[in-house]
Amino acid sequence: MRAMQVTELGQPLVLRDIPRPTAGPGQVQVKVHTCGLNFGDLLIIKGTYQEKPARPFTLGMELCGTVTEVGAGVQGLAVGQRVAAYCGFDALAEYAAIPANICVPVPDVMTDAHAAAFLIAYGTSHVALDYKAHLRAGERLLVLGASGGVGLTAVELGKLMGAEVIAVARGDAKLKVAQTMGADHLINSETDDIRNIVKGLGGADVVYDPIGGDQFKAAMRACNPEARLIPLGFASGEVPQIPANHLLVKNLTVIGFYWGGYTRVNPRVLTDSFKVLTEWYVQGKIKPHVSNVLPLEQANAALDLLRNRTATGKVVVSVA
Repeated sequence: MRAMQVTELGQPLVLRDIPRPTAGPGQVQVKVHTCGLNFGDLLIIKGTYQEKPARPFTLGMELCGTVTEVGAGVQGLAVGQRVAAYCGFDALAEYAAIPANICVPVPDVMTDAHAAAFLIAYGTSHVALDYKAHLRAGERLLVLGASGGVGLTAVELGKLMGAEVIAVARGDAKLKVAQTMGADHLINSETDDIRNIVKGLGGADVVYDPIGGDQFKAAMRACNPEARLIPLGFASGEVPQIPANHLLVKNLTVIGFYWGGYTRVNPRVLTDSFKVLTEWYVQGKIKPHVSNVLPLEQANAALDLLRNRTATGKVVVSVA
């Protein structure tokens, strides 16, 4: 089968012919239809992600596909069933063998592209805002990186949950996308003073931050007393150092959050979240924003869209 693999760190993926994997005990073999790309894929290529598999390995964290083989001991999944999964690796290939317990059924009304764009982006934002930050209706939510894969879903879900949403993104075009997803206020990170504008709007009660760096510092200074800050990524390249005295003065709470970690420590959090999100999708309350769909052999170009920050929402690779 064909697979896009990392053979050397920091180098483009290589399209290789490798053996098709078979389903072992507790696994299913899936014919991959689509793979959703994520910022974490770029970190894996550089070797700076928290997980570092031996090379060569197949890139791709999340997929949508059809079950083609069921391993021993698997219950609840059948050949021909369409599923989505957060697998961490192996999704940029024509077939993948993955644990059955990480697969979730895909509703008939959900397209392959939407299914591949759904789990990580919506799951991250929903668990962060609902389970971790306990966002309440009427609160003011500040979303940094609001036009990206996770940021855009935070805008959409925050509005659905009844918050007043402030979206921060780079440039007017990206801010317009955030506005279509429900943002009430727009801040251009290239030209605007985040701290002063947010304070002028009444301050932030919850901060959703996949960016870090100076934007985190500005957001923290614009927080209301008892605000909650969720750092969940550092796209700026700078991990902010948080002064504890600032937390003390305003009774602020900084909440550590790694969505993928729940697959090991408490997977029920993710499955419960996915049930809610699937219901909202079927009801038409949420809809993934997929800006680009490219074929497997153009996976490097697809990654460049993330690397150069020219995409909005999700970038998806079509495999089938």
